[in-house]
Amino acid sequence: MIGRNESNGQAAVIRCAIYTRKSTEEGLEMAFNSLDAQREAGEAYIASQKAEGWVGLADRYDDGGFTGGNMDRPALKRLLADIEAGKIDTVVVYKVDRLSRSLLDFSQLIALFDKHEVSFVSVTQSFNTTTSMGRLTLNILLSFAQFEREIIGERIRDKVAAAKKKGKHTGGPPVLGYNIDRAAGRLVVNPAEADLVRRIFKLFIQLGSTMKVATALNADGSRTKAWTTRKGKVRPGQPWDKCSVNRVVNNVKYVGQVSHKGALYKGEQEALIDRRTWDKTRGILATNHNARAANSRRKTPALLSGLIRCGSCGRAMGVTFTRRRGRTYRYYLCGKAAKQGYAQCPVKSVAAGEVEKAVFEQLRGVFRSPDVVARTMRAVEVEASWGTEGGPAPTEAEVITALRQIDPLWENLFPAEQERIARLLLEEVIVNPNGLTVKLRANGLSSLAAEMASPVKAEKEEVLV
Repeated sequence: MIGRNESNGQAAVIRCAIYTRKSTEEGLEMAFNSLDAQREAGEAYIASQKAEGWVGLADRYDDGGFTGGNMDRPALKRLLADIEAGKIDTVVVYKVDRLSRSLLDFSQLIALFDKHEVSFVSVTQSFNTTTSMGRLTLNILLSFAQFEREIIGERIRDKVAAAKKKGKHTGGPPVLGYNIDRAAGRLVVNPAEADLVRRIFKLFIQLGSTMKVATALNADGSRTKAWTTRKGKVRPGQPWDKCSVNRVVNNVKYVGQVSHKGALYKGEQEALIDRRTWDKTRGILATNHNARAANSRRKTPALLSGLIRCGSCGRAMGVTFTRRRGRTYRYYLCGKAAKQGYAQCPVKSVAAGEVEKAVFEQLRGVFRSPDVVARTMRAVEVEASWGTEGGPAPTEAEVITALRQIDPLWENLFPAEQERIARLLLEEVIVNPNGLTVKLRANGLSSLAAEMASPVKAEKEEVLV
């Protein structure tokens, strides 16, 4: 990179590589050809920057007979390899189009140069990224490159939309029940997998639960689709979980359709299930427990959401709901049990109300503990911001009163306020098969005591007045 040697005031050495290109081989047999002329101009420019420490490298990067429309050029590849190896500081070309005639390729090359702190100079166009004007010109060119990328993206999206409307397969990993005929660009039925797809729909109609279907499939050794990428990498089948079952029972391809942006079109592929089976599946999904639970989730508080974890596998425990005899019950469910089944986790789930009550009972014990009050007071003393409107920190008696106020107030607080206090105090709640571990935030009690003590102090001052 450009700079001066601090010890002697001389410019640091800037290693310059000259890249040349000619689209055709015509004239390359001459003693002095177009590539030589480009290199001579580059050498002259480097010599003009000698005072800045520029030195031309002996290695030649000459692509004779190669188009600038792509980056499949041997000398360019050597140049990029040497840049990545840290052998080059500046790339010099006769004109920008010698490096690339594609804005997209050019932007990728400049990104690579930037990554390795390599400058770029065009001799005849005053294009030099070591100067502010050169960087401005570069930004303009890259803006056009971004515009070109967006235009290409729009064309691709339009092409995909048109293909979808005709029911064609438009790429992506293969779907269970079908193989991809790459020559024809369409899905063809895989008979063995098609039978498994029909079985999955039948099980779902019988059991009404994606988790139960996954358990049944895993019990008989069934697996998700195994396939091989274009590069020959094998993607083996995996055990079923409720998500993978859900993807099957919601895939319109199995009823002979394709979807695009919410619209359905008749597909080229053969349907694997009939319309009656599909409609039955829709009906079950529409009245599924998850739909009812989503409504309950919005109405029911979850004080420990984001704080509670399974002590067995370390996964977060999310809120789930069930209804019995017209009543809704809340639970915290282990993420592993939710995805792979209850048999996979010894903790499984805990009743939300009971665990929340147990956690608060532990907090009540903390509030009433003299040792905790003492530690809180020590924290108060080092918290300069605890003063009331810049006044002194609360006294020990005020802190004790403040902490003990929480207990009788708790039942009268709104759920949102209870959740706020819980998040202020708790670092983590770990559920083990044989009990709970509650971890408090280092400054949580201190912050809450200060918050509670301020109004207590204000009340005392008002009485004294």
